[in-house]
Amino acid sequence: MKSRSGPVTHVFAPLRLVPQRFAFPLLILASVLMLLVGQLNRPMAVHVRVAVADVIAPVLEVIHQPIAVGARAARTVRDTLALYQENDRLRAENATLMQWQEVARQLQGENTALRNLAHYQPPATTFFVTAEVVGTAGGAFSRSLLINRGSADGVAEGQAAFSGNGLVGRIVEVGQRASRTLLISDLNSRIPVRIEATHQRAILAGDDTSQPQLIYVPNRASIHVGDRVVTSGDGGIFPPDLPVGVVASTEGDSIRVEPFTALSQIDYLRIADFGLSGVLPPSAVPLPRPAVTKHSHIKSGSRPR
Repeated sequence: MKSRSGPVTHVFAPLRLVPQRFAFPLLILASVLMLLVGQLNRPMAVHVRVAVADVIAPVLEVIHQPIAVGARAARTVRDTLALYQENDRLRAENATLMQWQEVARQLQGENTALRNLAHYQPPATTFFVTAEVVGTAGGAFSRSLLINRGSADGVAEGQAAFSGNGLVGRIVEVGQRASRTLLISDLNSRIPVRIEATHQRAILAGDDTSQPQLIYVPNRASIHVGDRVVTSGDGGIFPPDLPVGVVASTEGDSIRVEPFTALSQIDYLRIADFGLSGVLPPSAVPLPRPAVTKHSHIKSGSRPR
């Protein structure tokens, strides 16, 4: 079999290479002939091009459809991914803005409280210091606040505590860096007051509610809702005419007073010393003194007066 097929294969091998050898020159020759025909016979060349275009256009259209669909799908996916990324960015930005908004609201509230506190100046004070409320002190039936000022800042027992609107209580316990303020609504609070319009005197007694009551009132008929209540100065604890609140109700057996300050919403206090000892022991309200440093406490071993 090898002897028969071998010579035949060698004979026809050159014949198979003829198209490959002459294909490129023939294409060049065809191109040149088409250019010559186009130059010599333009209408015929146009007719040929139009005929070729009519044949090729449907084929190109069929080929272009899946390509266009794929391109639109790719654009849709790309746009969807971009929207997801933009949405994530906007969510993160919104969360950051909400945090800053909360900070701004807190700062605005603190600024308002400090402005109100700065505008109020108790009369005849010999000493005052601004303190921040850091928590509540006492048990479930106690109405008192813990502030971040103590004896190192000049705070002492018996000093008055004010908000931006008026009297809210007095200092009852003092540490070196913190103190406790007994509010006028506490059950243990008793403050001599009077009705500003009629000068009728009474005692403002706390009962662990938001509206302390007036007791020991000689003439209940002369007190009306809306009357301003101020300190009377009796007992020498507080000077007269410090604003306390207004009469909220006179119904039943008690006369209730609404304090000028919402006692549950106090952030800052001004602690004032009027230089009065009154019925309190001498150690409760010391004489006015400048702020002392830690070193002076260590050296003396006792609180300066």
